[in-house]
Amino acid sequence: MSTVSSSSHVQLPTDQELVLKVIPMPGDCNANGDIFGGWVMAQVDLAGSVLPARYTQGRMATVAVNEFIFKQPVRVGDILSFFSKVSRIGRTSITVKVEVYAERYRSQGQYTKVTEASLTYVAIDDQGRPRPIPKTNE
Repeated sequence: MSTVSSSSHVQLPTDQELVLKVIPMPGDCNANGDIFGGWVMAQVDLAGSVLPARYTQGRMATVAVNEFIFKQPVRVGDILSFFSKVSRIGRTSITVKVEVYAERYRSQGQYTKVTEASLTYVAIDDQGRPRPIPKTNE
């Protein structure tokens, strides 16, 4: 049993874009039977890269995980919805906020925020060096 307080149901965000939906499987569990935090982090990194890709128009790399908060455990069979929003666009980098909501296996249609994160991606050239983000999407 987790020591985290019982989950409260929330509304999905309307000011962010749904960028990924995924269902964790038994092979993604840790020794406690909850989904391994590293698996969730990898999915957040993928989801976080969707919006910056529209701006960078080429290669990019994750350069920072500015914040990562696990609010509730994720369980096998949960339907995870990843929402993202650009929070900052710099000369070579883009910072995004990602929020993850779980639709529990036994309570479809009810959502619990399980994770939130802030990540920064940098546009890179073919040699892996930072490059300016094209201005065409502003």
